[in-house]
Amino acid sequence: MVRTTRPETASMSAIAPSPSRRPERAAAQSPEALADEDLEACREQLRDGSRTFLAASKLLPRGVRDSACALYAFCRSADDAVDLDTVDELAAVQRLRARLARLYAGEPMSTPSDRAMARVVVRHDLPRELPEALLDGFEWDARGRRYETIEDLYDYGARVAGTVGAMMAVLMGRTSAEAVARACDLGVAMQLSNIARDVGEDARRGRIYLPLAWLREAGVDPDAWLANPVFDARIAAVVRRLLNAADALYLRAEAGIGLLPPTCRPGIQAARVLYAAIGHEVARRGCDSVSQRAVVPRRRKAVLLVRALATGALAPRPTGKALPALDAVRYLVHAATHADATVGQDPADDLPRGGERTVRVIELLERRAMRTQAQRDRIVTS
Repeated sequence: MVRTTRPETASMSAIAPSPSRRPERAAAQSPEALADEDLEACREQLRDGSRTFLAASKLLPRGVRDSACALYAFCRSADDAVDLDTVDELAAVQRLRARLARLYAGEPMSTPSDRAMARVVVRHDLPRELPEALLDGFEWDARGRRYETIEDLYDYGARVAGTVGAMMAVLMGRTSAEAVARACDLGVAMQLSNIARDVGEDARRGRIYLPLAWLREAGVDPDAWLANPVFDARIAAVVRRLLNAADALYLRAEAGIGLLPPTCRPGIQAARVLYAAIGHEVARRGCDSVSQRAVVPRRRKAVLLVRALATGALAPRPTGKALPALDAVRYLVHAATHADATVGQDPADDLPRGGERTVRVIELLERRAMRTQAQRDRIVTS
C-alpha cells in the first residue's frame, strides 16, 4: 500500500466488523473456506480504491499475489480507518495499534483483512517492526506533521510506503540488504508520485507535503499559500523537483528487479512503471496538480503492462557495487533482513502457472485497448 494523501472511496465495512462477519459464523466455516472468502473480500476492497496495485498484482505468481492482496487490503483498511475518523485521528491510530497487537497474538479482529493479514504474518514470518512503522507514518499524518526538506519527506515516505516495499520483499522471499533497499526505494518513489498528484486536494484538506524549504526557495510562503492554494509557475517548479526526485528513486529501484524471483519481476516492474506514469501524467499537464488531478488513461496502462511483462522478465541481476540504502529506510532494511526465509511455496515454483496467467492477462488488456481505440476511430471518422 502506498499511503494516499487524501481519502479514497471506501466503505465502513473495510474498517469495522460487519454483522455478516460475526465470529460465530467464522467458526462454523472450514479454515480453507474462510480463508478463500476473506481473500475474495480483500480483492473486492482493492477494486474500490487501489486499482493500480490490483492491475500490477495480476502479473505476480499466485502464492505471492494472494499474500500481497491480503497485505495491501489490511494497509488500505488501516489507511481508511484514520482518514475517515474526522473526530480523533490519533485515537484511530491507537486503535490500529491494538488491532496489530491482536493480529500478531494470533487473535485478529473478525474482519476479512485482519484475518487474512494474520495468515500472511504466520506464513511469511513477517517482522512486526514493518507494519508498526507504517502506523508511525499514519500517526505523523494525524499530528499534521510537515516536512522541511526532501530528506524529511523521505522519512515520511519510508514509513507509509517504504514499509510496504520491505514487506513485499519478505513475501517474495528476498531479504538481502540490497533487495530490501531497492524495494524501499520503490515504495518511497511511489509516495512521491502520489504527493505530486494530490497537491491541490491535500491543500484543500489543510495539508501540505511539499518540502517547505523548496517552497520558500521558489518564493512561496507555505502558510499563505495553504490559505489560498492556487497554481502558478512557482508551484509548478516545486512539483517538478519532486517528480525528478521520484524518477531518481524509480531508477534506483529498477536495479533491484533482477534480484527478485523470475515470476515476480513482471509484477513489480508493472507497479514501478504504472506509478511512475502518474508522475509523468502530472508533468504532461504542466505540473498542475492543484486545479486538476492527473489520471493515467486505461489504454496507456495496458501498454505499460505489456512493456513491464517483457522488461521485467528479462531484467538482469545487478552487477558491481550495490547502491547504499537511503538513510530513511535503513531501519526497515535491518528489520527485513533479519526475517526468516519465506515459509511455504517458493515463488519460482509457480513459473508455469504464473507465466500462463500473465500471458492471458496481457492478451485481455491488449484486446480491450484495441476495442477502445477502434471505437474512438469510428467516432472520429463518422
